[in-house]
Amino acid sequence: MEITSVNNNLVKETVRLQQKKYRTEKFLLEGFKAIEGAYNSGIKFDYVFVSDKKADEYKFLGDKVILTTEPVLKKISTTDTAPDAVGVAFKKEYDSKILESAKKVVLLEGIKDAGNLGTILRTSAAFGVDAVILYGDSVDLYNPKCIRAAVGNLWKIPVFEMKNIENLETIFCSFNRIATLPRAKNYLKNFNTKLPCLIMFGSEAEGLSIELQNFATDSVKIEMADNVESLNLSVSCAVILYELFVNC
Repeated sequence: MEITSVNNNLVKETVRLQQKKYRTEKFLLEGFKAIEGAYNSGIKFDYVFVSDKKADEYKFLGDKVILTTEPVLKKISTTDTAPDAVGVAFKKEYDSKILESAKKVVLLEGIKDAGNLGTILRTSAAFGVDAVILYGDSVDLYNPKCIRAAVGNLWKIPVFEMKNIENLETIFCSFNRIATLPRAKNYLKNFNTKLPCLIMFGSEAEGLSIELQNFATDSVKIEMADNVESLNLSVSCAVILYELFVNC
């Protein structure tokens, strides 16, 4: 199959997926690395627009390939430079029963930066986190910027969205629940925790809500120079997850 017109109806439908409100079931994947990684992880594709010059590289997608031109790829892509391919895939659903056997869980409250989220997912996968919870009003997991920043690791770790404290209390009542706070009583260098553990991070702008601070059973902070106020959220996550989880 081949589509070369930017006014084609399927092209228009694909462009819609650049907006969160249209990503109810499907999402965009851009470039060979993202598409191949998703395919190898079992993500199901609806179709993939591929440059007619790069068709051989995407033979593994079989009849999902739609050959196209650079103008079409520019139209449907969210990047400044059009990739060789843009795919439309179905969201992956996880069974919440996974959390019953989880030992290392990261909670992110109100995270707004898609790049930060993608980087944290990559870091979480690297340090053996079993699941990630997006709590409250957070950026869309399937934001193209998040997918790019995760560099294929989005499919290696289950992510769940939760909106209220009752869900957390039911699932994580037996966990050690660690709040990351700038005024925590424990420095990371002296801190140890037992599994199962839920480590909670707030947004850079607002930090953890009082609700989650009260839910915590302990708290921790990173020791830093006095003239530095804070670290980027994804950097803080990397430091803390490495220290707490890599040898657990």
